[in-house]
Amino acid sequence: MLFVSWNLAGRVRVLDEQAAALLGIAPDLICLQELTPTTLPRWGALLREAGYAGVEHAPGDGARARPLSVLTASREPQRRVPVAGVPWAERVLASRLVNGLEVVNVHSPTSPKPDEAKLRTHLAVHAHLARSADHPRLLSGDLNTPRREFPDGSVWTFARDRYGRIRADRGERWEHAELALIRGLEEYGFRDAFRELHGFASREISWGWQRWSGGYRLDHLILAGLAAGECHYEHSWRERGLSDHSALLARLAAG
Repeated sequence: MLFVSWNLAGRVRVLDEQAAALLGIAPDLICLQELTPTTLPRWGALLREAGYAGVEHAPGDGARARPLSVLTASREPQRRVPVAGVPWAERVLASRLVNGLEVVNVHSPTSPKPDEAKLRTHLAVHAHLARSADHPRLLSGDLNTPRREFPDGSVWTFARDRYGRIRADRGERWEHAELALIRGLEEYGFRDAFRELHGFASREISWGWQRWSGGYRLDHLILAGLAAGECHYEHSWRERGLSDHSALLARLAAG
């Protein structure tokens, strides 16, 4: 099964180019993030026209002037699964495919967003996935963390400053919440698909600054009950200006 996760950066003018790149590789399962009220209906229509039987997006609560939604498309039908405690409803979509796979598509709020939206999102999704399950599960999307990864496998979250010090305005609680998804699910059988295949030796980014070579690996695929035979970032799509995020591509099979 070919899987793609991609933050589209809310872009309108290149939407047709984005769709051509994505549909040109014919994925079986797609998780998209950062769809706007303008681009969301267009993407839904394009995916249905391309033959995806299951196209679902996370419905918002109307609380934000410019909500950024997530959308999941599958070759087979899917049904939504509730995730309790999510502060921004349009940012998290859990769904169950006919074959039993549960897909959790997340676009985490950035750190400066009010009311600890980022922390609450991570903790809610962690609580949902930490429950025992007899079906395979997949967590993907833009988790907006970590700040740095090191060859020994350790990470710095955005609870830390550029020197690795815990920020006084965030603290250990913030660190725990950011780690909850990228490391805190390991005890429940989840594994980072990219690092499982490639290790921590090489630095990798999925979001980059346009003016100089820097960025963060913010986009992730974390699996339980599944195995990734291949997992990489399609940097050429970002370099072409289709988004400020590289898409994550993976070949998945039963674990």
